[in-house]
Amino acid sequence: MPKLYLIGGENVHHRSAQHINAQAFADAGGHPNILVLPWANAGFDRNYQKRKLLTDYFRSLGAENVEFAEYDHLEDHTKKIAGSDLVYLTGGQTSALIERIKNIRLEGQLRGYRGVIVGRSAGALALCSKCLTTCRSNQKPKIVEGLGLVDITMKAHYRSNRDDVLKRFSLKETIFAVPSKSALVSENGELSAIGTVYVFKNGERQNFTNCSL
Repeated sequence: MPKLYLIGGENVHHRSAQHINAQAFADAGGHPNILVLPWANAGFDRNYQKRKLLTDYFRSLGAENVEFAEYDHLEDHTKKIAGSDLVYLTGGQTSALIERIKNIRLEGQLRGYRGVIVGRSAGALALCSKCLTTCRSNQKPKIVEGLGLVDITMKAHYRSNRDDVLKRFSLKETIFAVPSKSALVSENGELSAIGTVYVFKNGERQNFTNCSL
């Protein structure tokens, strides 16, 4: 199983979760070869606008190489993942990312990956068994089935102004609420936190470090 970093969100322009990425890079050998899956955007062509921004960011943290997986070149994915030290899933639309990974049957390879996987926002949510989506103003909050690399339900970009929603959903299942600039780390079935992470359970909110699951 890979070591997973689930980042609640990051302003990439400001590098606001740089401390988390730096730790993930260290775990991946310090100067990792990185493969980015940018498929959480509305289009999965080659026009991902943050390509240069991410490349410069990751190189400043010591990345040896930064490559982007192209959705229309399916035959390359197995080789590229096997040759990488760290796989990075971007933010965007969670359902699109999950659908595209399932469409090309990539979840099995991610599950058996022996490096580090970093998911930011939608990328983090996609790695979980379930996720709670509340961000879009034209959609009701709902639970979405994820890829299941981490057996939890997660809410990214957590802010306390949505506590009523999380408390209601937590009457049926435990929800890990991860703010931007914080992360959950999963390794060998054990969870730890970088920054402040909350757990909503039985209609109540607790700090992750103080709760018993």
